[in-house]
Amino acid sequence: MPLCVLTPETMWTEHGHDPDRYVQIGSLTKPLTGTLLSEMVRSGRVGWDDPVEKWLSTPPGTGITLRHLALHTSGLPRLPPGTRAVRPNPYESFDAETMRRAVLDRLPSLVDNPPGAREEYSNLGYAVLGAALEAAGQGTYEELLGVYVLQPLGVSTGHVIARPPSGDAILPPRGVWGRSRTAWTMTGPILPAGGLWATLRATADVVTGLLVRRTLGAPAPSWTRSGPGYWHNGATGGYSVFAAARDDGRWVVAHRVGGRADTVDKIGLRALASQPLPDAPDEGPAARPDVQGSPASRPHGSGDR
Repeated sequence: MPLCVLTPETMWTEHGHDPDRYVQIGSLTKPLTGTLLSEMVRSGRVGWDDPVEKWLSTPPGTGITLRHLALHTSGLPRLPPGTRAVRPNPYESFDAETMRRAVLDRLPSLVDNPPGAREEYSNLGYAVLGAALEAAGQGTYEELLGVYVLQPLGVSTGHVIARPPSGDAILPPRGVWGRSRTAWTMTGPILPAGGLWATLRATADVVTGLLVRRTLGAPAPSWTRSGPGYWHNGATGGYSVFAAARDDGRWVVAHRVGGRADTVDKIGLRALASQPLPDAPDEGPAARPDVQGSPASRPHGSGDR
């Protein structure tokens, strides 16, 4: 399976991975969305505790705020209505009209728990958050991300994009057993939850800018704090990624095409701990990672599935 691991001192690739070709980065999109929210709060455009109906045409009284959406405490379910993760392309039909009719128009009926009561990982919540930020910022998600996040980090907006480029610019996705497959369509409302495409080199620039140099200040709450650092991962159809940085400045970005999604977490943790990478990565089950290199107790959350 094509694999690339980037650390402060090395770039390790195998089986044709290329850090300058585009790949889907899955739920690693979420920390960028959270950073966009943080920067729009800093600029005064929105507030952490703005109710969602301030920016979107939803029935009033849900109690959901932008903070709840960013922290996965909105009470919204993991997936949009009608979405099934077992489908080959689960978000293909989740377009703007479906978002309005099946989500925004009936948002109170979708809430499983009172907002703020408990954490439940929610791709749907990040879709709603992205829609609210677009409305508040009067631009597309991709445009706002460029202005508020990528440009201040010094990262080319052409290297972190909403739609896959054509031809050989992308690394084609593969399935669990390495066979060719179709990439998930995540260019609609689900984009802020996990749909970005990027080169791995640009991804590393984003991660180090946010977590090591802290160019935009303290990391956004969309990152997971674990031990002495922050991390996030992601998995879509045919791609998986893991990114982390410790408070001492050591960092890793690992991306794999095909295979089991949780394997890249283990590979990334080994690199973060300066351990040799395995010749044949173990495909066994993995707990949710701790940036110290030991499993944490919370369930694994490669959240696009």
